[in-house]
Amino acid sequence: MKRRTLGATGISVSELSLGAMMFGSMGNPDHDDAIRIIHRALDAGVNVIDTADVYSNGECEEIVAKAVKGRRDDLVIATKFGLPMGEDPNHRGGSRRWIVKAVDDSLRRLDVDHIDLYQMHRPDHETDVGETLAALTDLVRAGKIRAFGSSMFPAELITEAQWSAQRAGTHRFLTEQSMYSVFTRKPEAAVFPTAQRHGLGVLTFGPLNGGWLSGRADLESGHRATLLPGRYDPTSPTGRLKAAALAELSTLAAEAGLTLPQLAIAFARAHPAVSSVLIGPRTAEQLDGLLPGADVDLTDDVLDRIDAIVPPGIDLNPDDNYGTTPPALQDARLRRVRR
Repeated sequence: MKRRTLGATGISVSELSLGAMMFGSMGNPDHDDAIRIIHRALDAGVNVIDTADVYSNGECEEIVAKAVKGRRDDLVIATKFGLPMGEDPNHRGGSRRWIVKAVDDSLRRLDVDHIDLYQMHRPDHETDVGETLAALTDLVRAGKIRAFGSSMFPAELITEAQWSAQRAGTHRFLTEQSMYSVFTRKPEAAVFPTAQRHGLGVLTFGPLNGGWLSGRADLESGHRATLLPGRYDPTSPTGRLKAAALAELSTLAAEAGLTLPQLAIAFARAHPAVSSVLIGPRTAEQLDGLLPGADVDLTDDVLDRIDAIVPPGIDLNPDDNYGTTPPALQDARLRRVRR
């Protein structure tokens, strides 16, 4: 499998990374089967495993720990922090207090002495980013992590964090992880250009848009559809948009001699800002259907036709980017002067 350098980290990463979210109670609860799937991906040339503390409440990290025994030095282990790990409001976010505890918890569950890439899972609008960067810098200096990055940050917060690091003399975010697919193209407008301007490596996830681009005929019966049924309703306004685009994309894939998942993964790989595309299989069969996407390079003609079906820079369903709505759009009091 081809490799790319992950931004300014100097770390060599495979063009496909293994997203481990579906391993554990959230998806595949069979640890032995999950380990077999991980080994299958590694044997195919994948060298990045991406997980998070919140996935199956830590169980996913424990599965990854079992799978990487004896292979750790050849792998890039990435995990994330910041989403709630319980009801206590101090068990989340980007405060020094939480980061120091969260990293030790992840190191214990992963059974490693360091994490290659530690990522802030979502922006924390209640904590100054300088506080977060200072705490993460100390973790680098302590040898607990090698590099750190952001996930689902809008362009303005990526820039703010870069400026904050420069002013304070701390280490900076060196990567950004964004949701990106044919159906979620918003990062093309500002996030990707901003990442390129600052030399950030970009990891993308969701190339199949949660199953919409999987080629399944029965989308509403899929595993993720059972978790978020409203997003898979083909009769909703956004569902109709996706269904219409899906029909055209299926035809295009067939004409190009590709499966729909291969087309979707090759599309995500084609953007020059993207260092690696995370695939998140739940079963070995799903993994086998996704891996060939690493060997497909789309022609300009095919990419032009995709642009005609789903214009660049837009999301067909803005709600796909869950967990990223700024507070000022959630709380009307922040938009109104009190007289």
